[in-house]
Order: sequence, then structure tokens, then C-alpha cells
Amino acid sequence: MSATAEPSRREAWLIAARPQTLPAGGAPVVIGVALAVADGVFAPLPAAAALVGALLIQIGTNFANDYYDAMNGADTDDREGFTRVTAGGLIEPEQVKLAMAGTYALAMVVGLYLVYVGGLPILIVGLSSIVAGLLYTGGPYPYGYYGLGDLFVFVYFGLVAVTGTYYVQAVSTAGIDPLPLTIPAGTVTIASILAGVAAGALATAILVVNNIRDRETDREAGKRTLAVKFGYRFSRVEFCTLFAAAYLVPIVLWLGLSYHPAVLLPLLSAPLGVKITGIVLERTDGESLNPALERTGQLLAVYALLFAVGLTIPGVS
Repeated sequence: MSATAEPSRREAWLIAARPQTLPAGGAPVVIGVALAVADGVFAPLPAAAALVGALLIQIGTNFANDYYDAMNGADTDDREGFTRVTAGGLIEPEQVKLAMAGTYALAMVVGLYLVYVGGLPILIVGLSSIVAGLLYTGGPYPYGYYGLGDLFVFVYFGLVAVTGTYYVQAVSTAGIDPLPLTIPAGTVTIASILAGVAAGALATAILVVNNIRDRETDREAGKRTLAVKFGYRFSRVEFCTLFAAAYLVPIVLWLGLSYHPAVLLPLLSAPLGVKITGIVLERTDGESLNPALERTGQLLAVYALLFAVGLTIPGVS
């Protein structure tokens, strides 16, 4: 949808939900599920609930960012990113706010089952994920405006999402009583943490592309992202570091943790990542970086699918 076209009401809501960002929410769950299959702890109901909950939190956070960025004056006419429905007047602010609340409420309903399975650790993870999504651009100190967004994405869309998905399955298959108060031994593994690093790195890379594109308008709006604070060179080094970390993880799982060589399948997506990196290293304009932003999301999805195939194809576990 171009910024000049006048979308229908249904299209406006689709824009607000930002489906192009859903790989960031779904990919780490896919990786966590595949790792559980490889380790013999797969549990279908907790896995499905983790996926639905993650996507709902992602959509709720997209609504929150659309609403709060408009209220804080961060979305201006000079912004080169995709259309924002609140700032653009396509949907009334209160309706976007209600959609945000409703989506988070649905995530909490799904989360009730996960809390029953995973207990207090999942309650803390679920509530903190929602609070973090709200405070990213909302509240008295929107931390996304102060250079902490990268850390949030890495932790919640990587480490927490993958290890949390793995954890609820491992707890379910271990015959542990419902509502555990602590993390039982063996339900969070080194492999799940490393896989979380990979997912978090590529999810954060999406944000880095976004912040490079928006650096000038963010600075004018008082939004102090890492790109604004430290400049283009820092952000490009950050992007390359994240890219390298994601592709190092499968090698570590193979050589260090004795997973089957098929775990190296994500490396097949590296050429796409190299192509995106070339754009990020050279360009700052929205015309170039908007497609690069979408392709980075696609890269995360392809990486996750290849990771899942490598972990779950017959005969490799």
C-alpha cells in the first residue's frame, strides 16, 4: 500500500496490524518447536498456544506503536516508512487503542493455558512481554525512544520466545505437575538459548534497518534510537554483527553440541542476507531501505524454516 493511495477501512486495519512484521513473532516459536522435536520433547498444544500468543502480542505491539508514535509526534509527514494509520488519520486513535487492548486481552486468554502448563515463569514472561510492548513507545519513559529498543527485540523476540516455547513443551512432556513455581531442570537448554540468540539477532536486524532509514526524522522528533545516538556507521556494524551471530549459531550447535549436520541448513539463506547487507551498507533512503526491511523479515522467516527442517527431517535426531 503506497502512502498516496487511499485505503479502505479493512485495508487500513491490515496496515495497522503490519503483517510484514509477523515473521519476527512467529519465527522464534517455529525454531523453539523444531528444537523440541529434535530433542524429543515436542508437545502440540503448548506449541500451538505459544505460536498464537506470540503473534497476538506482536500485533498488539504494532497497534501500540502506531497509536503511541502518533500521540508522541514521532510519525510526521517526512517519515519514509510504511503508512501509519493513527498519524495518517485513517483510523481514529481511540479505535486503535481499543484494538491494542483487545489484542493483548486475547493474548492473555491464550496465556492462561500456557501459565497452567508452565507456571510462574511463564506468567512472568507473558506479562512482562505485554508490558514491554506497551512501554516501547508508550508510558512516561518510552524506552524505544532512548536506544533500548534493540535490547528489547533481542531479548523478547529471541531469547524469551525460543526458550519459552521450548520450556512449555519440555515441562508438558516431562510429567511435571501444573503451575510450577520455578524452572525445572532440563526444561531450558543451552541449545534453546543459542537458538534464541539466532532468532533475536535477525529480529533485531529488522529494527536496525528501520532505524537507519528513519534516523533523520527520528532525530527531529526527539526519538533517540541507537542510529540517532551513534550514527550510521555504528548501526551498520551492529547489523553485520547480528547477521554474523545468527549464522554462527548453527555451526556451534553442530560442532559444539553434536547436533546433526543438517542443522547447518540455515546457512543456505546467507546469500539473501549478504544482498540485504550490501544495501544497508550503502543506502539510507526509504526507497531502498523499505524493500530491504521487508526482505530482512523474509530472511528471518526463511532462516527459521530452514532451521526447522534441519532439526526435524527424519533420521537426523
